[in-house]
Amino acid sequence: MRIEPIDRELTVCQVPSLEEVKAAQGFYFLSCTDEEISLVCETGEVPAHTLAREDGWRAFRIQGVLDFSLIGILSRISGILAEQKIGIFAVSTYNTDYILVKRENFARALAALAAAGIEIAEGPKKSDK
Repeated sequence: MRIEPIDRELTVCQVPSLEEVKAAQGFYFLSCTDEEISLVCETGEVPAHTLAREDGWRAFRIQGVLDFSLIGILSRISGILAEQKIGIFAVSTYNTDYILVKRENFARALAALAAAGIEIAEGPKKSDK
């Protein structure tokens, strides 16, 4: 397993509607349920109106496409970070998982994962996706 740091400052927020969410943004996660609309986006792209907002997140992704039959990947990563008392916010796409941690815990999270034998890609990369 290989982890790739993402070079972006992120915000997790709750928005009242989709009207202000810019779908053309380069990096965001949008989740709509019958109870709420949650958005993870670059801090500079947060809509003007939010119901709740928490800045100061950094992310890394598991490199490669993860087959749906793979079991325990997110559990392993979250377990390693839980042992270090590092909270996470996880989101998944069709291809892979993204793990967000607070900015002040980012370097420590990567170090803990490396110490557990997980390969870390060199330096954070600015994602163009």
